[in-house]
Amino acid sequence: MNQHELLVHGCFYHIYNRGINGCRLFREPDNYSYFLDLYDKHISPIANTYAWVLMPNHFHLLVRIKDDVEMLDPQGFKNLEGLAKEPYQYFSNLFNAYTKAINKCYRRTGSLFEHPFHRKKIDSPLFFRNLVVYIHNNPVKHGYKDFAMDYPWSSYLTCISLKRTKLKRDEVMGWFDSEANFRYLHTQKPGYFGENAIYDG
Repeated sequence: MNQHELLVHGCFYHIYNRGINGCRLFREPDNYSYFLDLYDKHISPIANTYAWVLMPNHFHLLVRIKDDVEMLDPQGFKNLEGLAKEPYQYFSNLFNAYTKAINKCYRRTGSLFEHPFHRKKIDSPLFFRNLVVYIHNNPVKHGYKDFAMDYPWSSYLTCISLKRTKLKRDEVMGWFDSEANFRYLHTQKPGYFGENAIYDG
């Protein structure tokens, strides 16, 4: 893990973080929905998302930072003002916007997230699959649910849905070969995929 690693265009990353001093990031359903709305606003223009989970006091994401060509509109212009700045800044803007809203709503002050956020570059196709399972099974690991499909604030249900989504669902399912295999591998006990699938969050 490298908390100070630059986010490079065209590369995959496991991004995760928790509330400062273990504090809750999400207190009620509206908080989760609001974070996802902000995520779409700040992150979707500069990164593709492959898996995510929002837990009460932490989150995990699997993303690929878009390259310059992917960030051009049909006329060939960059689709966001100031897009040349570091991708890190867009995640920082997301966390700052969410913190500001939560502080106002719950009359709190100061930081909400640990700084800097954690990110790990991912470059193994097998690791992609392992990480998707790990992310979706985080609620199981922490005792919130018995099965990944029962937790509402992750991308698991989106992966097996036919509804339109910005999630890179087809690519994710391609890593598992079939929906049946996707479902099966999510039911395996922790450690089934080896040490590379295990994190501390």
